Order: sequence, then structure tokens, then C-alpha cells
Amino acid sequence: MSRFRRACRHREFLVTAEVMPPKGGDPSRMLAMAAGLRDRVHAVNVTDSSRAVLRMSALAAATCLHQQGIEPILQVACRDRNVIALQADLMGAQALGLENVLALTGDPVQAGDHKQARAVFELESVRLLQLIGQLNRGCDRQEKSLPDGPLDLFAGAAIDPQHPSWSGLQRRFERKLAAGAQFFQSQLVSDFERLDKFMHQIAAGCERPILAGIFLLKSAKNAVFINHHVPGVEIPQATIDRLAAAPEPLQEGVAIAAEQIQLARQLCQGVHVMAVRREDLIPEILDRAGIAPLTQGGGNEMPIQEL
Repeated sequence: MSRFRRACRHREFLVTAEVMPPKGGDPSRMLAMAAGLRDRVHAVNVTDSSRAVLRMSALAAATCLHQQGIEPILQVACRDRNVIALQADLMGAQALGLENVLALTGDPVQAGDHKQARAVFELESVRLLQLIGQLNRGCDRQEKSLPDGPLDLFAGAAIDPQHPSWSGLQRRFERKLAAGAQFFQSQLVSDFERLDKFMHQIAAGCERPILAGIFLLKSAKNAVFINHHVPGVEIPQATIDRLAAAPEPLQEGVAIAAEQIQLARQLCQGVHVMAVRREDLIPEILDRAGIAPLTQGGGNEMPIQEL
């Protein structure tokens, strides 16, 4: 059983982080960034051409991490592959020792750098979760038996507690739960009152770990850009002003992320830290938030029951 799956089952306070595959054939920078997270996070998410921007295959990048002893969570988006290719990649992930999968619909092609590319979207995230469940039971999409054995993938899903439609958020969450999601990682959280409401009104009693998305803001300009270009996210003006007034905005962003982790650990079972191109700062953020390194057994010092 993978460290991440074991930690989920034991209800430890979970920490994951995110790395982007390289835009080219050399994974050395990605591996260097991820190496600094080895004893700080339970697993490292590998994005699947996030924002529809071309990058190395997530399957290949996750395999590179796995070979270096860094546990990955393979993100699988439905945008670029039909049901045959999705099943083939999931079987390949199993063969390569990649156990954790995050099922995503995927960003629209128009958001990325190949706007003339043809999108697929034969499935979306809920049906992808259902497909993973079928493969884990030893059947393919056509309900035909897999002669070389079932898969054993640990599948999760994304959530957005700040979605403007409360009923839509609840419906989508319940569908993903019913489809077999074993854990949830959230989009960037900036409104922790909204997260509190989500945890108590929608996610209460679901018995699946929910990890709050924590994003490292590097400057006031970075925060304004996110407000303009990331749907559903509204960085508070007070946060923007705080970054603008700071003599060292990046360090102020580290302090803000640490404070948000402290808020999140009072509400849910973990955090998912995103520090685009500054993954090297994640250990400092965790230190400032009071999150200890993982113990030799794979856990951290504070199980969720003690929060």
C-alpha cells in the first residue's frame, strides 16, 4: 500500500504538493524540486498539461518521480484522450507502480497554448472515476473481463468549495463520492469561511479526506492576475494590499500560505500546496505553519483526531 493511501486510511493530517512536468525532454529541474519534498509531503501531484498548456506526459513524469523514490499522484485529464487511451494509460500506470490517480475533466483547449488542437472529452471526471472503478473490479469499459488481472488504483477527485452554485457544488461532490472518489483535493482556497461551510454542510460525514488547496502568492501582481484569469477565485483586496506593502513580497506570500495552512488544519484532513516554479519554498511554508517532517513510518506528528 502506498504511503499516501496508508495515511488516508489512518486519518493522518495529509500534505501533498504539486509539480509541473517539464516543457521538453529533460526532467532534471522537476526532479530537483520534488526531491526537496520527499520527507515533507505524502505525495506529489504531477499535472496533466494543466491549463491546456503543453508539457511532458504526466505518466512519464510521474514515473520519473517514482523511480527516484518520490510518491506521485498522477493527474489524468479527459481533454486529450478517448476511452481507449484513458484505459491504456491507467493500465500502464498500474504496471509502472503508480497507485494514486486524480481524475479530472481538464481545462478547455482555448485556455492553453494550442488553441487549434482538437479536444476529446469523451468522458468527464465522474465517468472517469466510474471507469477506474470498473478497471479495479477487473472489467473494461465494455464490461469485458481483463484477462491479465484487475487494477488497484487509489482514485481521487478535485473540488471547488468556492463554486458560485452551492447546489451545483453539492450535486457534483455527491456524484464524485458515489463514483468512488477516495480523497478530494480542492482548488485554491481564499475564502476559509466558505471552506468551513462546505466542510460542515456538504462534506460532513463523507469519511473521505479533503485537502484544502493552498497557493503561494508571489506578489500583489500575481494575486491580481489570478483574480482576472482563474475562474471562481477572488483573492481578498486586504491580501493584495498586504503583498503590495511588503518589502519582500515573496516572503510575505510564504507567511500568508503558512497562515492559511494553520486555518485549514482546523477544518479538514490535509492541505494541497501549490507553489508554481517555487516548489523549493514549500518546506519553509510547512515549517512556518508548524507542520513537522514526516516520520520514518510515513506519518506526521499530529493525527487528525487530535486537531
